[in-house]
Amino acid sequence: MALSRGSQITKRTKHVLARAIACGLLVISLPACGIPQRRMAEPGPPIPETFNGVTSTENSSQLGIVEFYQDPQLLNLIQFGLENNRELKILNEEVQIASNDILSRSGAYLPFMTAGPYAGLFRVSNRSIEGAAIRDDEFLPGKYFSNPYGNYLIGTNLVWKLDIYRQLRNARDAAAQRYVAAIERRNFFVTKMVADISSNYFRLMALDKRIENLDQIITFMEQSLKVARARKEAARDTELAVLRFEAEVRRNQSEKLIVYQDIVETENRINVLTYRYPRPVERNSAAFYDLYINALEVGVPAELLQNRPDIRRAERDLVAAGLSVEVARANYYPQLIIDAGVGLNAFAMSYLFMPQAVLGNVAAGFIGPLVNRRAIRAEFLASDAKQMQAIYDYQRTILEAFTDVVNRLTEVQNYSKSVALKKQQMAKLEGAVDVANQLFQFARTEYLDVLTAQRDLRDSRTALIDAKEKQLTAIVNAYQALGGGTVWSIEDRENTLIPIPITHDQLNDEDFWKLSKFHYGKGRFYKALRNSLDGIIPYPDYLNPPDPYRAPDFEATAPEEIEQSLQPTRILPDGYPVEFPAAAMPAMPPTPPPAGEPGPFSNKPEEKAPKTGEKAPKPAEEKK
Repeated sequence: MALSRGSQITKRTKHVLARAIACGLLVISLPACGIPQRRMAEPGPPIPETFNGVTSTENSSQLGIVEFYQDPQLLNLIQFGLENNRELKILNEEVQIASNDILSRSGAYLPFMTAGPYAGLFRVSNRSIEGAAIRDDEFLPGKYFSNPYGNYLIGTNLVWKLDIYRQLRNARDAAAQRYVAAIERRNFFVTKMVADISSNYFRLMALDKRIENLDQIITFMEQSLKVARARKEAARDTELAVLRFEAEVRRNQSEKLIVYQDIVETENRINVLTYRYPRPVERNSAAFYDLYINALEVGVPAELLQNRPDIRRAERDLVAAGLSVEVARANYYPQLIIDAGVGLNAFAMSYLFMPQAVLGNVAAGFIGPLVNRRAIRAEFLASDAKQMQAIYDYQRTILEAFTDVVNRLTEVQNYSKSVALKKQQMAKLEGAVDVANQLFQFARTEYLDVLTAQRDLRDSRTALIDAKEKQLTAIVNAYQALGGGTVWSIEDRENTLIPIPITHDQLNDEDFWKLSKFHYGKGRFYKALRNSLDGIIPYPDYLNPPDPYRAPDFEATAPEEIEQSLQPTRILPDGYPVEFPAAAMPAMPPTPPPAGEPGPFSNKPEEKAPKTGEKAPKPAEEKK
């Protein structure tokens, strides 16, 4: 009977315990029942199949800066900008900050372990239960424990928040998306900076031609002034002709000074972009009227999604915003946390290493929100609103990019036709000025005809110069609108890292090792980067992607070559290798690398790349 009754008590206890656990899980799961619904954005219009009827099989955006702009002096200016522009360096640091966020979140879903010794001194009240309990020392009968007493501990502790809802991994993936978005934001600025330097460079050529035009007109006016004075002295004409020609000479001389001021300001705009103090900008404006940059191939509108860095940036921000919503949603669910520890604990150092001093604990529990649901709801709704913003920003960016391309293409077409017509007009007016000057010298026409012909020629040349400048600027802007200006040369498109990702190709293990060394100064974090960025940078072959988890294989490339490829001596800090003829290379003073900076600026001993099947080397401080 006793056994039967004890068995019934045990069953009843288990039943009550099971019901208590079920009720507890039900209570902590109640907040998950009130999760708000995610909102749906309004769909955008489909992308047209052509740019107002214009398409081509090739795309000029695939050309590098060297292939599109073939002017060595302009390429030198762009090189200075890529090396020294401070806003670009700020964006590079934003990429570095985003990469640090990846490294931080890549281990957040792993167990958090601590280890180390602990020592303390405590005194308890003799009138408390604890104080009364420690009066008798069982190891020393008839004696009391010392009060205060010591507490010594050596052990490890583990706290693990299990990522059962992918909350932590979604946060890691969102950080990786924002890292790529920071790269694309930096790349878009590069395209804008290249376009700004180029357009101001061509504007300098146009201003030079305006000076040349004014000099020619002043020469014509001075010759006509001499003829007018001679005719006045011969009493064949009046003082009026002399005064009109003198006034026209002064007018053109005054306009030259204004153009000179425009030249100074335009040169300084280039100097600011290249981070140089005011100085003259070298250029050759002799063949400005017939200057040819490059042919424009527009491709198809769908290629904008791949070629425009601002569209790729908006896409990454959109994906990151969606992941952030999932992170906020997981706060509604109960979290499973495991806490465990093991070590040695004693009240005296002499007892610390006895077998009886071993302690250990392990506990697991679900923790769910009950009171702070307003804060969780507000965070979820804010994340959902940010996702809506990202969707509309993505749609707006695509629309603006498409419209930008159409505007630039029509500008190139219309200004090209306008330049051709204005050249014909200028040729006719040059002939009219010659005829008018000859007739005026032989008193066959009035001075007003000469004055009018010279004014018309000046205005025609000015209009031609303005139209040519707008044509060249339109070509520059069209190249940028198509997504061109991100890479230095066509060969660079084959390289995924120079030294940070500038294309949307799949990275291999060697690339991840270089990327880890660039950002963190050590290549041993390449696995964390690989796992975080895997799938975010698309595969070049969608049907047969390479295995991103294969073992590192650096035997094909010697470690010395890998280390040399990371040196900043002949690679711009912003990732553009310099390939200029020796005569075209500008003189640059050597800059010592700052101490203690990560990536290629580090002055620490170089780290060798691991071979196949070899573990990444440990740093010197860890070996100690």
